[in-house]
Amino acid sequence: MPNEAKHHGIYTDRGHEQRFKYHRQLMEESAPTINIVISDDHALFREGLRKLLEAEPGMRIVGEAVDGEDTVRVVGELKPHVLLLDLSLPKLSGLEVLAELGKLGAQTRTIMLTAAIEREQVIEALQLGVRGIVLKHSALQLLLKSIRCVNEGQYWIGHEGVSDVIQALRRMKPSRNAPGAGRNFGLSSREMEVIALIVAGYTNKDLARELGISENTAKHHLTNIFDKLGVSNRLELVLYAVDNGLVTND
Repeated sequence: MPNEAKHHGIYTDRGHEQRFKYHRQLMEESAPTINIVISDDHALFREGLRKLLEAEPGMRIVGEAVDGEDTVRVVGELKPHVLLLDLSLPKLSGLEVLAELGKLGAQTRTIMLTAAIEREQVIEALQLGVRGIVLKHSALQLLLKSIRCVNEGQYWIGHEGVSDVIQALRRMKPSRNAPGAGRNFGLSSREMEVIALIVAGYTNKDLARELGISENTAKHHLTNIFDKLGVSNRLELVLYAVDNGLVTND
């Protein structure tokens, strides 16, 4: 049997093995490569992370940055798919980098990779457009999952990916009353109901069904709410509601 070989006591078909390897190679080659920039002021951390990520199929480190200003320049020039950004950087902080990249209209999706971060910083980072937040002590597999998740257009908060960040924000609501608690900002009782449902993750269709109204009416309520609060999308609305105590902890 010329096409057979004995491998660890099991006969295998060499032709089958070769075909399997060929198809696997084709799959790896056809999968889009994620271009990544690492931004951190610690050379040893950057070097170690680069080696770990480059060993992963489908990921390529296209650049590194050592401070905030360098990060803005490198991302602007290389336009990576994903930026791994440290929160504490010289010259410009991670949050300031996010603000600068927003001004440039950068399409790069950013993951804040940091040793520690406060809840208020999480909310500010989300307001500035961050797509993921991962702690540096997290397992490598978690970081790899977060990169793929964010590259596909989702959010990654803590230890899990979320298609919509609303539920993650709801879990981060302050337990104490926020400065705006008790104020309705000129909102009607129905509009306050709509806000509560948006924070709970309801879509326009869900809103309409829950409130017994048409989808067009639900959209009209949202438009009025956006105008009254000066926000332009659902994420901004949820952040505003969280910051100003427009939702309860129930």
